[in-house]
Amino acid sequence: MSAFAAALDVFFTDPHLARDVVYTAEGGAPVLVHAILRRPDDVTGFGEARLWSETTRLDLRVAEVANPRPGDRIEIDGEAFLIQGEPVRDRERLVWTVDLRPA
Repeated sequence: MSAFAAALDVFFTDPHLARDVVYTAEGGAPVLVHAILRRPDDVTGFGEARLWSETTRLDLRVAEVANPRPGDRIEIDGEAFLIQGEPVRDRERLVWTVDLRPA
């Protein structure tokens, strides 16, 4: 394991940064995994207009979730979400970032 992967493990198990979520692949069994939740505002240009929207993004370790897909379900504190769009991996290929929408 690289030093970077070991440091990531520390972040994903830190209770101040990460939280436990339930991940369910389509047709699979629910699995408890560690995730880092981000809810940034997003500004999108549309012609001359700029649209503001709230987003929900989640970082998942590749070691825990090997292949997340659109439509997979994630439950955060009893609130259900679905992955929308294609998940994106970081440069080191250790973390998935997924966009969520309410289920």
